[in-house]
Amino acid sequence: MTNVQASLTDAAYKGPALEVDKEFYGNIARSTDSRELVDSFLIPIRSGKAWKVPAGHVCRILTVDGPQVGDLNIWNFNNPRERFWAARTRQLQAAHVTTFDRLWSNLPYLRPLATITADTLEGYGVDGEGGRVHDTLGTRCDPYVNRMLTGEDFDYHCHSNLTRAVLPYGLTEFDVHDVLNVFQCTGLNDKDQYFMKSCPAQVGDFFELFAEQDLLMALSTCPGGDLSVPMWGEGAHDPVEVCRPIGIEVYKVGADVLGGWASPGLPEYAGAHGLKAPAWGEARS
Repeated sequence: MTNVQASLTDAAYKGPALEVDKEFYGNIARSTDSRELVDSFLIPIRSGKAWKVPAGHVCRILTVDGPQVGDLNIWNFNNPRERFWAARTRQLQAAHVTTFDRLWSNLPYLRPLATITADTLEGYGVDGEGGRVHDTLGTRCDPYVNRMLTGEDFDYHCHSNLTRAVLPYGLTEFDVHDVLNVFQCTGLNDKDQYFMKSCPAQVGDFFELFAEQDLLMALSTCPGGDLSVPMWGEGAHDPVEVCRPIGIEVYKVGADVLGGWASPGLPEYAGAHGLKAPAWGEARS
């Protein structure tokens, strides 16, 4: 018999840290009449923008002209060393996320940055080729890989778009991190290789996040557009004709909806990884 360990998200392993109050977050999604729109803008094709989402607010990412992939980065606005951790989110939630999944931050913070409250593509499920939407498997396209594969420079990959977007907030290329690929359809083939498919989103589809902390978000409208045109290899050409803008809306949630909600605290781990400072005068090797 094969000894297969259970997933961290299996019921046997679930405790309060991984439980989600679906009634609370579902009510946030349903209570649109009590929201106040505080910010709204479009991110043009092949560009990026960063913006603040205060704790207790909802951010809606929406396709306004048709299918388009967006590469999303998230930081704690007050401490950008705390940022989205795609790998741990993949482990604690899933490789493709949807309603009630949470986006977790890196060590030593390890807490939810945001919780997904609504996703109009939730019903997409798994298609005939194993594709799912909103993935944490891949990462952003970047000019370094492009140069390696094509021998050409291109300055509007998602990594570059995100780099330019966060500069006004005092961040740099070194702060840009692995992304949540919003509206992107991906999977693993029978050779365990990552694949991308055409984006299934249509005009008006949206993906909503509830900010558990004061957040800085940044999103790049991928230069591959809806990914219906290959960017490398056979048949590849500049897919600008399938590039579209993405809309962003930020809403303040009514106090009556939030009730006694509070931002998640930091982990209670009080150790020092087995290390301790030597006593005064103690020999140092």
